[in-house]
Amino acid sequence: MRTVTLEGRGGLGEWRDAARLLLAGAVPPHEVRWQLKGQGDDLFASAEPASESCLQSDIVVPKGFIEAAEAAICHSDPDRFALLYRVLWRLQEERNLLQVTSDPDVSHLVKLIKNVRRDSHKMKAFVRFREVEAGQEGRRRFVAWFEPEHFIVARTAGFFQRRFTDMDWLIATPKGSAAWNGRELKTYGEPAARPDAEDETDELWRTYFANIFNPARVKIRAMQSEMPKKYWKNMPEASLIPDLIAGAEKRVAEMAARQASQPPAFHERLQAQWRGREEEAADGLPPLERLRQEAARCTRCPLYCHATQTVFGEGPDQAAIMFVGEQPGDTEDLAGRPFIGPAGQVFDEAVTGAGIEREQVYVTNAVKHFKYEKRGKRRIHMRPDAGEVAHCRWWVAQEIEIVRPRIVVALGATAYLSLTGESRPIAEVRGMPIPMQEGRMLLVTTHPSAILRMPDAELKARSLAAFRSDLLGVKRLHDTLSLS
Repeated sequence: MRTVTLEGRGGLGEWRDAARLLLAGAVPPHEVRWQLKGQGDDLFASAEPASESCLQSDIVVPKGFIEAAEAAICHSDPDRFALLYRVLWRLQEERNLLQVTSDPDVSHLVKLIKNVRRDSHKMKAFVRFREVEAGQEGRRRFVAWFEPEHFIVARTAGFFQRRFTDMDWLIATPKGSAAWNGRELKTYGEPAARPDAEDETDELWRTYFANIFNPARVKIRAMQSEMPKKYWKNMPEASLIPDLIAGAEKRVAEMAARQASQPPAFHERLQAQWRGREEEAADGLPPLERLRQEAARCTRCPLYCHATQTVFGEGPDQAAIMFVGEQPGDTEDLAGRPFIGPAGQVFDEAVTGAGIEREQVYVTNAVKHFKYEKRGKRRIHMRPDAGEVAHCRWWVAQEIEIVRPRIVVALGATAYLSLTGESRPIAEVRGMPIPMQEGRMLLVTTHPSAILRMPDAELKARSLAAFRSDLLGVKRLHDTLSLS
């Protein structure tokens, strides 16, 4: 049995050197006894060391093991040294051992690492500095006391150095200390005595904590999960917690009694909008015109910030056919009318060719504002995302409710998503009548702008012919429904 004695205060170096020597000597884990200094008199250092060439031969480990060992070695578990050596030994044959999370050794190692990381997080959150007398150079000096579960002082010292680099400080703990003097960061492994310090900052912490404490949201278990009681004694504000919890119910009642008698500002704005709508209704405006005026003030999504204006639907109040496109283009955005740009010309030709009068149909878009990106002086079309389509679905639903068409035609996937809430390829639903509410039918075809963007001339010609055929189908369905 080989015995290895270590300081065991969070430093990886001493364990690494001993593990290399053991591994080079082919000493299996079950023949090694690891102990902390002071637990016995058997020192591994008295054994004959291996040669330098022997130390370097055939000892290769994954990078992940070094990172894991640096964290696990900080744990206070006395078995951590044996666990790390056992994993190191097995890695020589099992190269992918660290990926086997169900393995007992790997599972135990992961648990140690999580505990160390959690303890480090708590130290960063709960250290409270107190100011002491300034040093000889006039720099402000601070001290803090913390009681970690593990040997994490050296591991977390860099965080405090980066965050508080403009002051001199000392963090003392029973498991080591760290100090920064403006030039050098030093860490010490020996236990430190608790400094006796109190300053005005303690009262500031208490005042701050008392004012942000919300008695209506008191959850004792959640509070103690994030700030366990063992940390309370070292935090000035924690002395207020028992009284704050005890008086929480009374304070909630007092808050309710002091609540504002006037409605919040946003509520008043909503009420003003509804009053404005009632006034418009009293003026006798047609429902579609009233909806158009409401849409002109729409701010449901951020698209209104960059668009020139809302581009609302256009057509008769009672149209038998409604066409729903994707969104207005550059030309439509400037003019405020739908389907008057290049895609609108393709649309007009196909509608006329199918024997449908443009003036007798209602045309609109799933999204009412132009979405684009700027490239020089040009505004390039960008497809609306699902969230933007969802924001505008309310307007499209209102248009359908007022116009009451018998046939609704979705021009493209975005329009289909707006009308059905489903995202499907156009090829799966194209040309197939789909029942909607109140007996109306939905037909799906491609968007004329998609045809214009096709680079291949032959493909463009085939797509245009298919689009015209789809509109002929719309006309036939319209005629059939008219006779029924």
